[in-house]
Amino acid sequence: MDQPIRVLQVVTHMNRGGLETMIMNYYRQIDREKVQFDFLTHRPESEKKDYNDEILALGGRIFHLPKLNPFSPFYLKQVHLFFRNHPEYKIIHVHLDCMSSVILKIAEMEGVPVRIAHSHSSNQDKNLKYLLKVIYKRSIKKYATHLFACGETAGKWMFGTDNFHIISNAINTKDYTFNVKERKHIRDEFHLKNDDYVIGHVGRFSVVKNQTFLLNVFEYISKIHQNVKLILVGEGTEFLHIKKLVQKKGLEESVIFTGLRKDVNKLMQAMDVFVFPSLYEGVPVALIEAQVANLPCIVSDKVSCDSKISLDFNQVELKAPLSCWEDAIMKYKNKNRLEGYGDIDIHNYDINDCAIKLQYFYIQGYKNL
Repeated sequence: MDQPIRVLQVVTHMNRGGLETMIMNYYRQIDREKVQFDFLTHRPESEKKDYNDEILALGGRIFHLPKLNPFSPFYLKQVHLFFRNHPEYKIIHVHLDCMSSVILKIAEMEGVPVRIAHSHSSNQDKNLKYLLKVIYKRSIKKYATHLFACGETAGKWMFGTDNFHIISNAINTKDYTFNVKERKHIRDEFHLKNDDYVIGHVGRFSVVKNQTFLLNVFEYISKIHQNVKLILVGEGTEFLHIKKLVQKKGLEESVIFTGLRKDVNKLMQAMDVFVFPSLYEGVPVALIEAQVANLPCIVSDKVSCDSKISLDFNQVELKAPLSCWEDAIMKYKNKNRLEGYGDIDIHNYDINDCAIKLQYFYIQGYKNL
């Protein structure tokens, strides 16, 4: 091949979220002389995109559609026109979860031969759009030629079948290995004392990530234990609500908001335990990162066990008393973190290995056309 295969990644946006971070991890690692990524987003060009500059620097192109609306003739026409104007795309990789069938159907009508649907979650918000999304979810298999999922639970929930490929939410594992010097540097940045026990959480501020519950747990802990801190990394629609709740509970001196950060791997060095009380998940990238960083992880019973790659992966029922969460979190207070990977089997989540497999899939799919 004189030119690389251009694979169209279809997304909502390219902000710094777990899904987007996963795609970028693969994009950085693939051989871009053989496979190149382009991106079709559903947000205006003027909207902030955290990864845009890097995508362009890596040789990718970025296209924009209006917000996805399956009932809008204008939107549907724009999708048809896009594929007619870009016949070069023989492979599309769609990351729109339940609504993926909208794009997949039009791509089939416009003659795109390889159409991948990728499940990143194991449930859906029970909001006004829930029934609509369930209906569209059922037709994904009709229009997709290949099915991908981040884990077994996400695949079975989205596709209702075992006939899918697992594409791990892989990371550059060497960036997350525990390092004592980096730990001291980050703890100094946030004025953390040596005897501070730091509870960490990384995720967009949203109802699904359940930061309100996390604050209730932390408030309970802080009334019993001294020198406890909570680091919250991320942004999102619930950010102001959580910040006001911190003030209402009088926890301003104990809760640290970092905002969006590019150095999550370094922030994890400063933590002592990682807490993830989500209402549902597929295989969250942040949870893989935390385990590779040798952090004990306390997660809700709603988080899929597909995420477990370390022995210190502890599930607690969301309905359990706060004292159960306190016991699970604080039992690691006197544990020293070790450098390296410990007992973690990283191979299925190391981006070097996983990118080769995905690249091979794209190339074989193209050759078989």
